[in-house]
Amino acid sequence: MGFAGTVTIPELQQAQLMRITAAGMRESHPHDVAITTDAPNYTSKP
Repeated sequence: MGFAGTVTIPELQQAQLMRITAAGMRESHPHDVAITTDAPNYTSKP
């Protein structure tokens, strides 16, 4: 429940789920950042 940001089950039951498209996920990442080396644990394409 901590991952969802709730403390109790009643709070979790009132949660709203949102669908994020691949385009939305790509758009939510930082833009125009020059990365000198690729991070081994991160990929920009799903």
